[in-house]
Amino acid sequence: MTVSEIERDAMRRALALAASPGVPLGPNPRVGCVLLAADGAVVAEGYHRGAGSPHAEVDALSRAGERASGATAVVTLEPCNHTGRTGPCAQALIAAGVRRVVVAQRDVNPVAVGGAETLRSAGVEVETGVLVDEARELNRVWTFAVEHGRPFVTWKFATSIDGRSAAADGTSRWVSSPAARVDTHRLRALCDTMLVGTNTVAVDDPHLTVRDPEGVPVARQPLRAVMGERDLDPGRRIFDEAAETVHLRTRDPEAALKDLFARDRQHVFLEGGPTLAAAFLGADLVDEIVAYVAPMLLGGGRAAVGDLGIPTIADALHLPVTDVTVLEPLNDGDDLNVRITMSRPTSAKGH
Repeated sequence: MTVSEIERDAMRRALALAASPGVPLGPNPRVGCVLLAADGAVVAEGYHRGAGSPHAEVDALSRAGERASGATAVVTLEPCNHTGRTGPCAQALIAAGVRRVVVAQRDVNPVAVGGAETLRSAGVEVETGVLVDEARELNRVWTFAVEHGRPFVTWKFATSIDGRSAAADGTSRWVSSPAARVDTHRLRALCDTMLVGTNTVAVDDPHLTVRDPEGVPVARQPLRAVMGERDLDPGRRIFDEAAETVHLRTRDPEAALKDLFARDRQHVFLEGGPTLAAAFLGADLVDEIVAYVAPMLLGGGRAAVGDLGIPTIADALHLPVTDVTVLEPLNDGDDLNVRITMSRPTSAKGH
């Protein structure tokens, strides 16, 4: 079987539908579907709007009605093969009389796999791997979490150009610029969990909420997670009603991520201090690093990360840079910050 250019164009449209504004980033993958008639005309479109809502295929089928019979379904993720909050999409396509299904990404969820085989067994033509790289990028975090059995971890920190996250007296408020802080909230909103250590809560009393550029809390707040064994003052801001908070009573990064994964969390935004960062780096459990670099020298104070046990320059941890962006000042007199995004080379450990 071959894939036509019309089907490829339909897949691009399905990917755009899957990324529609307002679709939650988790815990379900984002999926789009386009139904094509035999002459290539679009019969109907659909996309998944979040957990509990109709899947993309069912959404499109409901709009198509009887016109779905004999159609080609172009879908960004392999139709599911299980009954959860909704029924199996593979069976819905078969029941509607769809003759051909073109898939981008095979489903990596062990609970839902097998849709392609079910369709083929019913006599439906199935083609997979169409624009698969684009589909995997769309659901990068979900795919990683399901394949690795743990959340994707982004470590964010702000630093002076000499690697200090705070001055000698502990002050750190202005290491990052206003533009960097706005950008940090944008990145926080892409995650479902904010994670810090107990020391950060005890000393800095962070709120760990997500706010828009005007400083207004957004409607969907990530889970606030605190990691560590010691008791904390219940009056700390992280325990207020602004968002859900969980205390993970462990010092083991792997155990913390296992707990969060069991809670259906897929993307952890690590904002703790240097000790917590070193623990996750040492366990090979950091997948992406976002550093905001300020044009200042402190010459002393708290390092951005704790001891990694690297005795010589030859053993330095080298991080491939994936993006460098200059954050222009929001106001006159603000420092210009640079955001550097790096991917963490992963080994088998922790994955």
